[in-house]
Amino acid sequence: MGPQYRRLSVAIVATVVFIAFEGMAVATAMPTAVPDLDGLPLYAFAFSGFFTTSLFAMVVSGEVCDRRGPLLPILIGVAAFTAGLVIAGAAQSMWPFLAGRAIQGLGAGLIIVALYVVVGRTFPEDMRPRIFAAIAAAWVVPSIVGPLVAGLLTDHASWRWVFLGIAPLVLIPVALALPTVRTVDGPPPGGSRIRAGRKRFALATAVGVGMLQYAGSRTDIVSVVLCVLAVALVAPTLPRVLPPGTLLLRRGLPTVVAMRGILAGAFFGTEAFLPLLLVSERGLSSTLAGLSLTGGALGWAAGSWYQGRSSTVTPRYLLIRIGAALVAMAISSVTLVLVPGVPVVVTMLGWVVGAFGMGMSIASISVVLFELSPVEDHGANSAALQVSDALFAAVFVGLAGTIFGTGHGAAPGEVSVPGWIYLVIIAAMTALALFGSWAAGRVRVPVTR
Repeated sequence: MGPQYRRLSVAIVATVVFIAFEGMAVATAMPTAVPDLDGLPLYAFAFSGFFTTSLFAMVVSGEVCDRRGPLLPILIGVAAFTAGLVIAGAAQSMWPFLAGRAIQGLGAGLIIVALYVVVGRTFPEDMRPRIFAAIAAAWVVPSIVGPLVAGLLTDHASWRWVFLGIAPLVLIPVALALPTVRTVDGPPPGGSRIRAGRKRFALATAVGVGMLQYAGSRTDIVSVVLCVLAVALVAPTLPRVLPPGTLLLRRGLPTVVAMRGILAGAFFGTEAFLPLLLVSERGLSSTLAGLSLTGGALGWAAGSWYQGRSSTVTPRYLLIRIGAALVAMAISSVTLVLVPGVPVVVTMLGWVVGAFGMGMSIASISVVLFELSPVEDHGANSAALQVSDALFAAVFVGLAGTIFGTGHGAAPGEVSVPGWIYLVIIAAMTALALFGSWAAGRVRVPVTR
């Protein structure tokens, strides 16, 4: 927050706040908006459409940043995000609303990658841990007040204000950032090294993952067909939008990108079912169950702050490894909800500790990414990091949902969920986090003499 960086720091954090708020608030407004638009059969598309276009836009943004600089993706991204908010908020039927959501996804994907490139080009190496800590902290307030504000607007005004109210505010931080962004705009000094066909492969991957998301909302033969088609699209194209060797955990940058996805998949695959578990097994209210997520947001911010302290001298790979171990511990502690004699607060505090590990690891992964990336690859590698995060999270949340679906209502008239279903989900996500703790050692690049 010194004079040289204050304006840009505020702009970056504020932009993330607005994008995060919209993401948190939309989930609250959707159950009211979709029936109002007579679009309940298309409910899942409102989420999968946003996800599909943002995934594609991330790769496009990375390529444009490496060819021309971050200014154009930021300008187009903000214009698209704002236009999408207005279209969705003003929609009178479901299809324009879905179009607005898809345009929002394009804007969000363009912006987030371009902001990472701006960080890489503007902030010196010793300051990057702190700005990534600030970006993580920017998610805290939206995670706490986003659903509340959206609920109040939806109940007492109109769900439309969840979209229309944010639209003009997004323009403010961009205006703050533009003077600095213009100074770093342009091709990188070393020239760009764009792999041919990345946009085409990214589109195929995004469509495939969007199909997987939609398939997860169905329980018929169409779901099976969509899953097969999605795998046929994603399997050959995903390796082409990530650094070579990512899926094989090749040492250095490929493992850095993979670790982002591994941790996101394990953490969010569990978090998606944590409130449900607290409500169904312990009888907590939705408000009290939601406090676990609020505590997680605070823990995440604290972990990011810790890794960003100037006095932190622990090697980055160890911060990532310890963080992944804390995530595994927190996920395994969720099983205690199924033990009646154990207070619920034990699991909730454990989740805060796991979120601390996530904040410490995720921010460290971002720092290491720029340490290992030449400036001409900042855009492509930032995009790969975001794609890994979004893709693995979607896949493992979907996997958890599939496991959950196998036991929900297994017997005629049964509405409760057998405890073993939760245990299988927790075991799978714990194993993934433990695997990540082992894989973190491959972040290090061996020193050659």
